[in-house]
Amino acid sequence: MKGWLQLQDDRFAKTHDVADLVNQAANLEQGFSRFATAAAVLTPYVSAFRYPGGSDEPMPSREEFEEALQHAQTIYDFVLGLVPPEATPH
Repeated sequence: MKGWLQLQDDRFAKTHDVADLVNQAANLEQGFSRFATAAAVLTPYVSAFRYPGGSDEPMPSREEFEEALQHAQTIYDFVLGLVPPEATPH
């Protein structure tokens, strides 16, 4: 999302809050609004679970991890569909 916001020349805060980024992107592209729930699920994975032992948060179960991974993949695929082909990873 940060890359897409950059392509739109839309400044964004230095944040790892996926929900905030989804909300900001939805102001420019309504399609992002469908990811509000997914963003809320993903945000803890950005910081709390980034480093083992770095948080008091319990580690996610395998099912929770799989759900988060699916949310991340869905958002990633959506963003890739919005960027020009020359800007996509090869």
